[in-house]
Amino acid sequence: MESFDRVSESIGAEGWLVLPDFIGQEAIAALRDECRRLAATGMFRAAAVGSNANHKIRPDIRSDEILWLEAAQGNDGRQRCLARFEQLRLALNRQLQLGLFEFECHYARYAPGAFYRKHFDRFRGDARRILSSVLYLNDGWKNGDGGALRLFLGDGENTDHVDVQPVGGTLVLFLSEHFAHEVLPANRERLSLAGWFRTRG
Repeated sequence: MESFDRVSESIGAEGWLVLPDFIGQEAIAALRDECRRLAATGMFRAAAVGSNANHKIRPDIRSDEILWLEAAQGNDGRQRCLARFEQLRLALNRQLQLGLFEFECHYARYAPGAFYRKHFDRFRGDARRILSSVLYLNDGWKNGDGGALRLFLGDGENTDHVDVQPVGGTLVLFLSEHFAHEVLPANRERLSLAGWFRTRG
């Protein structure tokens, strides 16, 4: 629970956090294998932007492929991962009173060269997404492989930013409403589990 205390302190103070080794490498390997297996069977779809009437495929904005996950399905690695996120949800509610009701997530696969332009995760007119998360599933990632998550720390075009390398087991958390971010192109396949803690609405 010590790591969850650190998460709550950082989210409360800064609004974002990078947490290495969120779950063990055995679970990460199981998630990575499941992600690749499902992608190979054609279950992934081109990711869209916007919601409801504004939901559109825009390859000029994002070019990744995704597969939404159901909590009751998946291998042991996925179940262990989702249980860990549930523990985190309860800890955040207890310590920060965020009113987080559920966690939704999908696998994301970025082929070499794929990207996601600068954006916010919270949709216009829908305030349910409170906290965004990205858990990286990659093995042996190096700085020269690219694919960093660029998290912008303020408003405006020239704001400061942090680049997070998608090293397997690393979790990134940030307040969905406050932090624009983008995914830079990578030189190799880039895998992650992207999720959102949401209120009931």
